[in-house]
Amino acid sequence: MDDALKELGDYIATSLPDDVNDTSVANHELTVTARAEQVVKVLKFLRDDSNCKFAQLIDVCGVDHPERPFRFDVVYHLLSPFLNHRVRLKVTTDAATPVPSVTDLYSAAGWFEREAWDMYGIMFSGNPDLRRILTDYGFQGYPLRKDFPLTGFTELRYSEEEKRVVYEPVKLTQEFRSFDFMSPWEGAEYILPGDEKAEAGTPGEGK
Repeated sequence: MDDALKELGDYIATSLPDDVNDTSVANHELTVTARAEQVVKVLKFLRDDSNCKFAQLIDVCGVDHPERPFRFDVVYHLLSPFLNHRVRLKVTTDAATPVPSVTDLYSAAGWFEREAWDMYGIMFSGNPDLRRILTDYGFQGYPLRKDFPLTGFTELRYSEEEKRVVYEPVKLTQEFRSFDFMSPWEGAEYILPGDEKAEAGTPGEGK
């Protein structure tokens, strides 16, 4: 299996030397890394070439690496039902550079690209309907970015007084509570409940 995937990866890299940066096989899966601006050309080759025939787009998703200048990976998963092969195609981009949409090649890409835009803020040039798909239209930020706060920025609730849905800044009442995170195993700086009995001595001693 791995030998066949490596041979396929070498064939793809040889056929697209100016567009494919790298191919690798790990865990019985073939990964192809390509230039983002050539993603349409590479996917068209993977779909139409007789040695590939990756006719089905399984998924398009994002991966966030905030420490990198090009922080996002856009990952395409493809299936060839004719040759019983799978391939993963990866391209990189940043928050300001759009990736060409592949909706003209795979109609299902429209939904996946909308999800990547909604969750990560990855832009796709040429997508005819690039708008939020999982969050609300008034939502702020991109929930799957690693620098997105766990509580978000706003909260949504129904107001009985105004008889409508309202948005408000997130209010964390637990921030005003007094939490004690000191571990008794490391020695507390105060007497724990029950420890005051030890000061009276152990029963039976002193007799």
